[in-house]
This record gives sequence, C-alpha cells and structure tokens, in this order.
Amino acid sequence: MNTEKIILGIDPGTTIMGFGLIKVVRKKMEFLLLNELQLSKYDDHYVRLKYIFERTLQLIDSHHPDEIAIEAPFFGKNVQSMLKLGRAQGVAMAAGLSRQIPITEYSPKKIKMAITGNGNASKEQVAKMLQSLLDLKTLPKNLDSTDGLAAAVCHFYNSGKISTGKNYTGWSAFVKQNEGRIEK
Repeated sequence: MNTEKIILGIDPGTTIMGFGLIKVVRKKMEFLLLNELQLSKYDDHYVRLKYIFERTLQLIDSHHPDEIAIEAPFFGKNVQSMLKLGRAQGVAMAAGLSRQIPITEYSPKKIKMAITGNGNASKEQVAKMLQSLLDLKTLPKNLDSTDGLAAAVCHFYNSGKISTGKNYTGWSAFVKQNEGRIEK
C-alpha cells in the first residue's frame, strides 16, 4: 500500500491562478509549495487560458501529484465572470485529465469549512489557519496561492470520506457525469 501521495490544489482564476502542493506521508501533511500564476499582464483571455493549461502541466510534470483538488467557481451575479472562471477551471482540469490524474472539485464554502470550521471564513482567516497547520513562516501578499493550498488541504481532510465534491478520473468519467452539458 502506498503511504505517500502528493496533492496539487488549484484556485483557478483569470487574473491570478493560485496553487499549492502538499505531500501526505502516513496520514500526515507536509507543505511542499505555494505560489501563483500572474495572468493580468495578458490582455487576451485565450492567451491566459493557454498559460493556465501550460503552468498546470508544468506543475504536474515536475511534482508528479497523485491527485488534484480544484476550487469550483462560485455562482456570482456577473455571468461573464462566471464564464471566464469556468473556462480557467476547465483548462486546469483538462491538463490534469490529460495526465490521467484524478480530480476532485470543492465549493469555496466546503474548502473554508474544512480549513477553519466556518464556511463563511475570510481569505485571511483561511490563510492564517493554513499558516498554523503547515507551519508556514510567512504568508504571500496575494492570498490566491493560499486558496489553492487550501483546496489541497481540504482534499486531504476529505480523503477516505464520502465526498460531496465531484470526482473525475478521466475524460470518460467527466463525460458520463456531465451528459446534460454535452451536445451530441
């Protein structure tokens, strides 16, 4: 039985994509990486999507995660923002699926609840709790990277439990679970 696994957590965004990696050794978390991809310097939305896809593949190829946890877009009032966020999430998921890495999607509320015990916690509260849990010396200026890390930690806490997140183990699983969204 494999007692080690690496979890990549992603907070997809079209201006900043936050990500974090943890290693799980015998049911204990170890911090590996926390960073973000700055996308605001690119005016073209499609160029941003290309960079999200490429950076996600780079992370996969260099750190070899066993699983990916990704924050699901929340339902806001701005339809255009939702569409762009969904695309950002989709290309990050496509990168993972292209390498046959299982992906689990978590709502922002579920992630906050797993980390702080409060589904309405602020980004700062989530970051401070992660700092304490993983013994992080400093926190980044932008908290998108801690949101990515939070997705990975949430997945660790939910491993082995019945998940309310959506799991995709490959393209066929994605298609099967999303038949209503696919045109024939």
